[in-house]
Amino acid sequence: MRSPADPSDSLFDDPAGPGSARVRPADHDEGLVRLGRQLPPSVYLGTSSWSFPGWQGIVYGAAYGESLLAREGLAAYAQHPVLRLAGIDRSFYQPLPRSEFVRYASQVPSGFRFLVKAPALVADAVARSERGAPTEPNPHFLDAVAATEQFVIPAMEGLGERAGPLLFQFAPLPRPLTMGEAGHATIERLGAFLSALPRAVGAFTPLYAVELRNPELLTRRFVRMLHESGARLTIGVHANMPAAARQSAALRALDALPEEGDDWRLKGPLVVRWNLHSGLRYDDAKSRYAPFDRLIDPDIATRGALAHLVHVALKSGQPSFIIANNKAEGSAPLTLIELAKAIVA
Repeated sequence: MRSPADPSDSLFDDPAGPGSARVRPADHDEGLVRLGRQLPPSVYLGTSSWSFPGWQGIVYGAAYGESLLAREGLAAYAQHPVLRLAGIDRSFYQPLPRSEFVRYASQVPSGFRFLVKAPALVADAVARSERGAPTEPNPHFLDAVAATEQFVIPAMEGLGERAGPLLFQFAPLPRPLTMGEAGHATIERLGAFLSALPRAVGAFTPLYAVELRNPELLTRRFVRMLHESGARLTIGVHANMPAAARQSAALRALDALPEEGDDWRLKGPLVVRWNLHSGLRYDDAKSRYAPFDRLIDPDIATRGALAHLVHVALKSGQPSFIIANNKAEGSAPLTLIELAKAIVA
Protein backbone atom coordinates (compact mmCIF):
# COMPACT_ATOMS: atom_id res chain seq x y z
CA MET A 1 0.00 0.00 0.00
CA ARG A 2 1.32 3.47 -0.85
CA SER A 3 2.33 5.93 1.81
CA PRO A 4 0.04 8.99 2.08
CA ALA A 5 3.12 11.07 1.37
CA ASP A 6 3.90 9.23 -1.85
CA PRO A 7 4.21 11.86 -4.63
CA SER A 8 3.01 9.30 -7.19
CA ASP A 9 -0.46 9.48 -5.59
CA SER A 10 -0.94 13.06 -6.78
CA LEU A 11 -3.53 13.66 -9.51
CA PHE A 12 -1.93 16.98 -10.39
CA ASP A 13 1.39 18.28 -11.66
CA ASP A 14 4.40 18.15 -9.39
CA PRO A 15 4.15 21.23 -7.13
CA ALA A 16 7.87 21.84 -7.50
CA GLY A 17 7.25 22.81 -11.10
CA PRO A 18 7.49 21.21 -14.55
CA GLY A 19 10.71 19.39 -15.31
CA SER A 20 11.81 19.14 -11.67
CA ALA A 21 13.04 15.83 -10.24
CA ARG A 22 10.27 14.18 -8.27
CA VAL A 23 12.65 11.70 -6.63
CA ARG A 24 15.47 13.19 -4.62
CA PRO A 25 18.43 11.30 -3.14
CA ALA A 26 18.96 10.72 0.55
CA ASP A 27 21.27 13.04 2.45
CA HIS A 28 24.51 11.09 2.74
CA ASP A 29 26.85 11.71 5.66
CA GLU A 30 30.48 12.60 5.19
CA GLY A 31 31.65 9.12 6.16
CA LEU A 32 29.69 7.54 3.31
CA VAL A 33 30.89 10.18 0.86
CA ARG A 34 34.46 9.49 1.96
CA LEU A 35 33.92 5.75 1.48
CA GLY A 36 32.75 6.37 -2.07
CA ARG A 37 35.88 8.41 -2.79
CA GLN A 38 38.12 5.67 -1.38
CA LEU A 39 36.50 2.95 -3.47
CA PRO A 40 38.68 2.37 -6.56
CA PRO A 41 37.02 3.67 -9.75
CA SER A 42 37.19 0.24 -11.41
CA VAL A 43 35.00 -1.30 -8.68
CA TYR A 44 31.34 -1.10 -9.71
CA LEU A 45 28.88 -1.99 -6.95
CA GLY A 46 25.13 -1.93 -7.52
CA THR A 47 21.75 -3.47 -6.85
CA SER A 48 19.58 -5.67 -9.04
CA SER A 49 16.91 -2.95 -9.29
CA TRP A 50 16.23 0.47 -7.79
CA SER A 51 12.47 0.55 -7.11
CA PHE A 52 12.23 -0.22 -3.37
CA PRO A 53 10.36 2.23 -1.11
CA GLY A 54 12.10 0.71 1.93
CA TRP A 55 15.33 2.40 0.85
CA GLN A 56 14.04 5.74 2.20
CA GLY A 57 16.92 7.40 4.05
CA ILE A 58 19.42 4.92 2.55
CA VAL A 59 19.17 5.76 -1.16
CA TYR A 60 16.12 8.05 -1.41
CA GLY A 61 15.16 11.17 0.47
CA ALA A 62 11.47 10.38 1.05
CA ALA A 63 8.87 7.60 0.99
CA TYR A 64 8.34 7.28 -2.73
CA GLY A 65 6.11 4.59 -4.24
CA GLU A 66 7.48 1.63 -6.15
CA SER A 67 6.01 2.69 -9.50
CA LEU A 68 7.47 6.21 -9.23
CA LEU A 69 10.89 4.82 -8.28
CA ALA A 70 10.81 2.40 -11.22
CA ARG A 71 10.09 5.29 -13.61
CA GLU A 72 12.09 8.13 -12.10
CA GLY A 73 14.32 6.85 -9.31
CA LEU A 74 17.43 5.97 -11.30
CA ALA A 75 18.91 9.48 -11.37
CA ALA A 76 18.66 9.75 -7.58
CA TYR A 77 20.02 6.21 -7.15
CA ALA A 78 23.06 7.12 -9.27
CA GLN A 79 23.93 9.93 -6.83
CA HIS A 80 24.65 7.44 -4.04
CA PRO A 81 28.38 7.62 -3.18
CA VAL A 82 28.93 3.85 -3.40
CA LEU A 83 26.47 2.73 -6.10
CA ARG A 84 28.05 2.95 -9.57
CA LEU A 85 26.21 0.02 -11.14
CA ALA A 86 22.60 -1.02 -11.58
CA GLY A 87 21.08 -4.24 -12.78
CA ILE A 88 18.42 -4.14 -15.47
CA ASP A 89 16.38 -7.23 -14.68
CA ARG A 90 13.19 -6.40 -16.53
CA SER A 91 14.93 -7.26 -19.79
CA PHE A 92 14.75 -10.91 -18.69
CA TYR A 93 10.97 -10.95 -18.91
CA GLN A 94 10.67 -9.13 -22.23
CA PRO A 95 13.27 -7.80 -24.69
CA LEU A 96 13.68 -4.04 -24.37
CA PRO A 97 14.00 -1.66 -27.32
CA ARG A 98 17.05 0.50 -27.89
CA SER A 99 15.06 3.58 -26.78
CA GLU A 100 14.66 2.16 -23.25
CA PHE A 101 18.41 1.67 -22.88
CA VAL A 102 18.98 5.20 -24.19
CA ARG A 103 16.58 6.49 -21.54
CA TYR A 104 18.45 4.67 -18.79
CA ALA A 105 21.85 5.86 -19.98
CA SER A 106 20.69 9.49 -20.10
CA GLN A 107 19.93 9.47 -16.37
CA VAL A 108 23.36 8.50 -15.04
CA PRO A 109 26.90 9.95 -15.16
CA SER A 110 29.54 8.68 -17.56
CA GLY A 111 31.30 6.60 -14.90
CA PHE A 112 28.16 4.59 -14.18
CA ARG A 113 27.55 1.09 -15.60
CA PHE A 114 24.63 -1.29 -16.13
CA LEU A 115 24.53 -5.08 -15.89
CA VAL A 116 21.77 -6.25 -18.24
CA LYS A 117 20.06 -9.64 -18.11
CA ALA A 118 19.41 -11.42 -21.38
CA PRO A 119 15.74 -12.20 -22.08
CA ALA A 120 14.27 -15.56 -21.14
CA LEU A 121 13.43 -15.81 -24.84
CA VAL A 122 16.99 -17.08 -25.40
CA ALA A 123 18.16 -17.93 -21.85
CA ASP A 124 15.44 -20.29 -20.63
CA ALA A 125 15.33 -23.83 -22.00
CA VAL A 126 11.57 -24.07 -21.52
CA ALA A 127 8.54 -21.89 -22.16
CA ARG A 128 6.61 -21.15 -18.97
CA SER A 129 3.07 -20.44 -17.85
CA GLU A 130 2.14 -17.19 -16.08
CA ARG A 131 2.83 -18.95 -12.76
CA GLY A 132 6.31 -19.98 -13.93
CA ALA A 133 5.68 -23.68 -14.49
CA PRO A 134 7.43 -25.16 -17.57
CA THR A 135 5.04 -25.95 -20.38
CA GLU A 136 7.13 -27.01 -23.38
CA PRO A 137 10.66 -26.71 -24.82
CA ASN A 138 11.61 -23.17 -25.83
CA PRO A 139 12.34 -23.13 -29.58
CA HIS A 140 14.47 -19.97 -29.24
CA PHE A 141 16.73 -21.27 -26.46
CA LEU A 142 20.34 -20.37 -27.36
CA ASP A 143 19.27 -18.75 -30.62
CA ALA A 144 22.24 -16.48 -31.38
CA VAL A 145 20.41 -14.52 -34.09
CA ALA A 146 17.51 -13.69 -31.75
CA ALA A 147 19.93 -12.82 -28.93
CA THR A 148 21.90 -10.50 -31.19
CA GLU A 149 18.91 -8.71 -32.67
CA GLN A 150 16.72 -8.47 -29.58
CA PHE A 151 19.32 -8.10 -26.84
CA VAL A 152 22.94 -7.42 -27.73
CA ILE A 153 22.48 -4.72 -30.37
CA PRO A 154 19.71 -2.75 -28.58
CA ALA A 155 21.59 -2.85 -25.26
CA MET A 156 24.99 -1.89 -26.67
CA GLU A 157 23.68 0.81 -29.00
CA GLY A 158 21.44 2.24 -26.28
CA LEU A 159 23.88 2.15 -23.36
CA GLY A 160 27.15 2.75 -25.23
CA GLU A 161 30.04 3.34 -22.83
CA ARG A 162 27.71 2.76 -19.87
CA ALA A 163 27.21 -0.90 -20.80
CA GLY A 164 28.64 -3.33 -18.30
CA PRO A 165 28.24 -7.11 -18.49
CA LEU A 166 25.55 -8.59 -20.73
CA LEU A 167 24.46 -11.46 -18.52
CA PHE A 168 23.06 -14.79 -19.65
CA GLN A 169 21.58 -16.12 -16.42
CA PHE A 170 20.28 -19.59 -17.14
CA ALA A 171 17.36 -20.71 -15.02
CA PRO A 172 17.79 -24.25 -13.65
CA LEU A 173 18.00 -26.43 -16.72
CA PRO A 174 16.09 -29.72 -16.81
CA ARG A 175 18.30 -32.56 -15.58
CA PRO A 176 18.06 -34.43 -18.91
CA LEU A 177 20.07 -31.50 -20.37
CA THR A 178 22.79 -31.47 -17.71
CA MET A 179 23.76 -35.03 -16.86
CA GLY A 180 26.37 -37.21 -18.56
CA GLU A 181 26.75 -36.95 -22.33
CA ALA A 182 23.68 -34.72 -22.53
CA GLY A 183 25.44 -32.25 -20.22
CA HIS A 184 28.50 -32.30 -22.50
CA ALA A 185 26.25 -31.57 -25.48
CA THR A 186 24.61 -28.67 -23.63
CA ILE A 187 28.01 -27.16 -22.88
CA GLU A 188 29.07 -27.49 -26.52
CA ARG A 189 25.80 -25.92 -27.65
CA LEU A 190 26.30 -23.04 -25.21
CA GLY A 191 29.83 -22.52 -26.52
CA ALA A 192 28.59 -22.35 -30.11
CA PHE A 193 25.95 -19.83 -29.03
CA LEU A 194 28.42 -17.55 -27.24
CA SER A 195 30.92 -17.75 -30.10
CA ALA A 196 28.23 -16.67 -32.58
CA LEU A 197 27.43 -13.44 -30.71
CA PRO A 198 28.95 -10.21 -32.10
CA ARG A 199 32.42 -9.30 -30.87
CA ALA A 200 31.74 -5.58 -31.41
CA VAL A 201 28.73 -3.32 -31.79
CA GLY A 202 29.87 -0.07 -33.34
CA ALA A 203 32.77 1.25 -31.28
CA PHE A 204 31.93 -0.89 -28.25
CA THR A 205 32.95 -4.42 -27.25
CA PRO A 206 30.30 -6.43 -25.40
CA LEU A 207 31.29 -8.21 -22.20
CA TYR A 208 29.39 -11.50 -22.11
CA ALA A 209 28.94 -13.22 -18.77
CA VAL A 210 27.28 -16.52 -17.88
CA GLU A 211 25.58 -17.43 -14.60
CA LEU A 212 24.58 -21.00 -13.83
CA ARG A 213 21.97 -22.45 -11.51
CA ASN A 214 23.05 -26.04 -12.21
CA PRO A 215 26.20 -26.81 -10.19
CA GLU A 216 26.71 -30.09 -12.05
CA LEU A 217 27.59 -28.05 -15.17
CA LEU A 218 30.41 -26.16 -13.45
CA THR A 219 33.12 -28.49 -14.73
CA ARG A 220 36.50 -28.16 -16.41
CA ARG A 221 34.75 -28.74 -19.73
CA PHE A 222 32.44 -25.78 -19.00
CA VAL A 223 35.36 -23.57 -17.95
CA ARG A 224 37.29 -24.50 -21.10
CA MET A 225 34.23 -23.60 -23.19
CA LEU A 226 34.04 -20.14 -21.57
CA HIS A 227 37.73 -19.58 -22.23
CA GLU A 228 37.37 -20.51 -25.89
CA SER A 229 34.28 -18.35 -26.41
CA GLY A 230 35.69 -15.31 -24.61
CA ALA A 231 32.88 -15.13 -22.02
CA ARG A 232 33.28 -14.60 -18.28
CA LEU A 233 32.00 -16.83 -15.51
CA THR A 234 29.65 -15.02 -13.14
CA ILE A 235 30.06 -15.90 -9.49
CA GLY A 236 26.42 -16.51 -8.61
CA VAL A 237 25.84 -16.51 -4.85
CA HIS A 238 22.66 -18.54 -4.60
CA ALA A 239 21.29 -21.41 -2.57
CA ASN A 240 21.53 -23.66 -5.66
CA MET A 241 25.26 -23.06 -6.13
CA PRO A 242 28.47 -23.67 -4.17
CA ALA A 243 29.79 -20.89 -1.95
CA ALA A 244 31.57 -17.96 -3.58
CA ALA A 245 34.97 -19.08 -2.30
CA ARG A 246 34.51 -22.48 -3.99
CA GLN A 247 33.31 -20.93 -7.25
CA SER A 248 36.43 -18.76 -7.35
CA ALA A 249 38.41 -21.92 -8.11
CA ALA A 250 36.61 -22.01 -11.45
CA LEU A 251 37.81 -18.47 -12.14
CA ARG A 252 41.38 -19.61 -11.55
CA ALA A 253 40.88 -22.50 -13.95
CA LEU A 254 39.24 -20.19 -16.50
CA ASP A 255 42.31 -17.98 -16.56
CA ALA A 256 44.78 -20.90 -16.36
CA LEU A 257 45.98 -19.68 -12.98
CA PRO A 258 47.53 -21.56 -10.04
CA GLU A 259 45.11 -23.51 -7.91
CA GLU A 260 46.63 -22.13 -4.71
CA GLY A 261 48.50 -19.08 -3.51
CA ASP A 262 48.01 -15.33 -3.63
CA ASP A 263 49.99 -14.64 -6.79
CA TRP A 264 47.23 -15.45 -9.27
CA ARG A 265 45.76 -12.91 -11.67
CA LEU A 266 42.43 -12.54 -13.44
CA LYS A 267 42.60 -12.27 -17.22
CA GLY A 268 39.17 -10.69 -17.52
CA PRO A 269 36.65 -8.72 -15.47
CA LEU A 270 35.21 -10.02 -12.22
CA VAL A 271 31.42 -10.45 -12.43
CA VAL A 272 29.39 -11.35 -9.34
CA ARG A 273 25.70 -11.55 -8.50
CA TRP A 274 25.03 -11.90 -4.77
CA ASN A 275 21.50 -13.19 -5.11
CA LEU A 276 20.16 -15.11 -2.15
CA HIS A 277 21.13 -15.99 1.40
CA SER A 278 22.20 -19.59 1.82
CA GLY A 279 19.48 -21.94 2.99
CA LEU A 280 16.58 -19.67 2.02
CA ARG A 281 14.14 -19.89 -0.85
CA TYR A 282 13.41 -16.70 -2.76
CA ASP A 283 9.87 -16.21 -1.41
CA ASP A 284 10.99 -16.99 2.14
CA ALA A 285 13.78 -14.42 1.92
CA LYS A 286 11.41 -11.83 0.50
CA SER A 287 8.99 -12.29 3.39
CA ARG A 288 11.78 -12.33 5.99
CA TYR A 289 13.60 -9.23 4.74
CA ALA A 290 10.85 -6.87 3.49
CA PRO A 291 10.80 -3.83 3.41
CA PHE A 292 14.58 -4.22 2.84
CA ASP A 293 15.67 -1.38 5.11
CA ARG A 294 18.20 -3.18 7.34
CA LEU A 295 20.67 -6.05 7.40
CA ILE A 296 19.06 -9.08 9.04
CA ASP A 297 21.39 -11.97 8.17
CA PRO A 298 24.93 -10.61 7.62
CA ASP A 299 26.91 -13.10 5.52
CA ILE A 300 30.46 -12.38 6.67
CA ALA A 301 31.98 -15.35 4.81
CA THR A 302 30.61 -14.25 1.43
CA ARG A 303 31.54 -10.63 2.10
CA GLY A 304 35.12 -11.63 2.85
CA ALA A 305 35.37 -13.91 -0.19
CA LEU A 306 34.10 -11.18 -2.52
CA ALA A 307 36.37 -8.52 -1.03
CA HIS A 308 39.31 -10.86 -1.66
CA LEU A 309 38.24 -11.39 -5.27
CA VAL A 310 37.97 -7.63 -5.78
CA HIS A 311 41.53 -7.24 -4.52
CA VAL A 312 42.66 -9.93 -6.97
CA ALA A 313 40.89 -8.03 -9.77
CA LEU A 314 42.54 -4.75 -8.72
CA LYS A 315 45.94 -6.44 -8.64
CA SER A 316 45.19 -7.85 -12.09
CA GLY A 317 44.16 -4.48 -13.55
CA GLN A 318 40.62 -5.76 -14.16
CA PRO A 319 37.28 -4.11 -13.31
CA SER A 320 34.81 -5.66 -10.88
CA PHE A 321 31.05 -5.69 -11.36
CA ILE A 322 29.13 -6.81 -8.27
CA ILE A 323 25.34 -6.84 -8.05
CA ALA A 324 23.62 -7.46 -4.70
CA ASN A 325 20.02 -8.42 -4.13
CA ASN A 326 17.89 -7.51 -1.11
CA LYS A 327 17.53 -11.26 -0.50
CA ALA A 328 21.27 -11.62 0.18
CA GLU A 329 21.31 -10.10 3.67
CA GLY A 330 18.17 -7.97 3.96
CA SER A 331 19.00 -4.69 2.19
CA ALA A 332 21.09 -4.56 -0.98
CA PRO A 333 22.45 -0.99 -0.55
CA LEU A 334 23.52 -1.73 3.03
CA THR A 335 25.13 -4.98 1.87
CA LEU A 336 27.20 -3.05 -0.67
CA ILE A 337 28.19 -0.37 1.83
CA GLU A 338 29.58 -3.07 4.09
CA LEU A 339 31.31 -4.75 1.15
CA ALA A 340 32.85 -1.39 0.16
CA LYS A 341 34.19 -1.00 3.71
CA ALA A 342 35.76 -4.45 3.48
CA ILE A 343 37.34 -3.59 0.13
CA VAL A 344 38.93 -0.30 1.25
CA ALA A 345 39.85 -1.44 4.77
